[in-house]
Amino acid sequence: MYKRTLEIELKSLAKSYPVVTVMGPRQSGRTTLVRHVFPEKPYVNLEALDVQEMAQLDPRGFLERYPEGAILDEIQRVPGLLSYIQLIVDENPSKELFILTGSHQLELHQAITQSLAGRTALLQLFPMSLDELKDAGFQPSLDELLLNGGYPRIYKDALDPTKAYRNYFQTYVERDLRQLIHIKDLSQFQRFIRICAGRIGQLINLEGIGNDVGISSHTVKEWISILEASFILIRLTPYFENFGKRMIKSPKLYFADVGLASYLLGIENLAQMERDPLRGHLVENLLVLELYKARLNQGLDPQLYFFRDTHGHEVDLLFQSGHQLIPIEVKASKTFHSDFLKNLSYFQQLIGEKRCPIGYLVYAGTEEQKIGAFELIHYSQAAQRIGSVL
Repeated sequence: MYKRTLEIELKSLAKSYPVVTVMGPRQSGRTTLVRHVFPEKPYVNLEALDVQEMAQLDPRGFLERYPEGAILDEIQRVPGLLSYIQLIVDENPSKELFILTGSHQLELHQAITQSLAGRTALLQLFPMSLDELKDAGFQPSLDELLLNGGYPRIYKDALDPTKAYRNYFQTYVERDLRQLIHIKDLSQFQRFIRICAGRIGQLINLEGIGNDVGISSHTVKEWISILEASFILIRLTPYFENFGKRMIKSPKLYFADVGLASYLLGIENLAQMERDPLRGHLVENLLVLELYKARLNQGLDPQLYFFRDTHGHEVDLLFQSGHQLIPIEVKASKTFHSDFLKNLSYFQQLIGEKRCPIGYLVYAGTEEQKIGAFELIHYSQAAQRIGSVL
C-alpha cells in the first residue's frame, strides 16, 4: 500500500467519533486505506448483490453480526443501514466503531444528515498527490503527471494510462451515472463530458454547453451536479466581495483527476501532451487539485476560490484565511516573465497589503525566489510551500 497523507487525520478522528465516513472517487484508494488503518475490523463489501440483499431484508440481523463494528464499503448502496447504525452508536458510546466508505457524496450526505448528524466525521480521499507519489518512489515529469493522473493502480500495475482511463470511464462513470440519471442516449452524455474536459478552467456556460451537446441548460446543470457528486468534476466558485468592480459570478470547472481529463481530451502520449493547446489548462487543473487535496487531507474545507471581474482582471486561485486572501497564479511555462505577476500585483493593490501580505506564482521553472511580496515556486513544491500557509 502507498502511504496516504489522510491516514493521520483518519486515525485521529476515529478516536473521537463512533463512525468515520471516508468518501471519494472510485479506485482512489479508500478501501485500501481503511483496511490498512483498521486491519482488525471485519470488512463488508456492499457492492456484492447478495450482501446488499441481506442488509436490506434484515438490517438489524445483519448488523448484529458485527458487535464490535465493521468496515462497510460503498454504504450508499444500502443507505437504510444508517438509521440502524444510529441506534447502535447511541446505545454504545464506543469510539472507532464503524468505518464507512462511499463514492457518491449526494446520496451519502442526505442519508447522513438524516441519520448520523453529529455522530460521524466526514473525510474525502482523492487520487494521489505529488507528495504521495514521491513518497511511493515515483517522480514523473510534468507531462507524465498530466497524462497519468493520480489513481494508485496506474502506478502500482504500471498501466497504460489511456487504456486504464478508457476502462475506468466505461466501467464506472458510464455505468454508475447511467443508473443515477437514466441517460437514454449514451453518445450524447459522452459528448457532454468530453466538452466539459475541453472547458477546464473556464467559466461554466450552461447555455453554451447545452447548445454544443444538444440538450437544455437545465439538463447541463443537472449533469454537472451529478458529476460533481460522483467526484468526477470540481466546481471552483468565485470570491464575492464589494471591491468596487463588477464581479464575475459563474463558477469554473475542473476535473477531480487530471489524467481522466487528458484521456477525455484524446491525449494519448507525451508528444501529444507537449503540444496540446489545452496543456496550460491541465497544469492549472493539476495545481487546483494539489491545493484541494492539501486541505482535505487535513480534514478541512478547501476554502479555495478564484477572482475575476468584468474588466478582465483575474487570479487563478484565492485562499481565504480569516480576513486575509492569498492569491495564487499558475503558469505552465518553465521561463519566468515579469508579466506573470501583474494579476497578483493588481489584486494586492485592490485589497491592500494588510489583507494580502503574500502571493504565489506556481510555474514549471526551477528558479525559486521572492520578488517583493510574491514567491515563485516550482509546481512540485506547491502543496508543501503553500500548504504550510493554507
